[in-house]
Amino acid sequence: MNTLRNSVRLVGNLGMDPELKTFDNNRNMARFSMATNESYKNDKGEKVTETQWHNLVIWGMQAKYAGDNLKKGDEVAIEGKLASGSYTDKDGNKRYFTEVVVNDFIKLNGRG
Repeated sequence: MNTLRNSVRLVGNLGMDPELKTFDNNRNMARFSMATNESYKNDKGEKVTETQWHNLVIWGMQAKYAGDNLKKGDEVAIEGKLASGSYTDKDGNKRYFTEVVVNDFIKLNGRG
């Protein structure tokens, strides 16, 4: 039951190529966005599709693999957890963010 706490699973398409960074200690990190779509019929019977965007970060060898093998448009299934934080921007305003820290992912297919 402990694995259900702060657990996120998403299937969607990458909105950008992963941005891979390697730090001084040779630790890798990749950031990318993912779109998930939900379709339903409105009161008029018309199909409506809503898109949600998610910011993702992945660490270690999986980050290197993601940077080398994933591209914008790829369909991917991810599993991870939510992480929130804040920072002060250059104008002194406090900004908040939430991202998914990816533990594991599977590339389901490529573009087109």
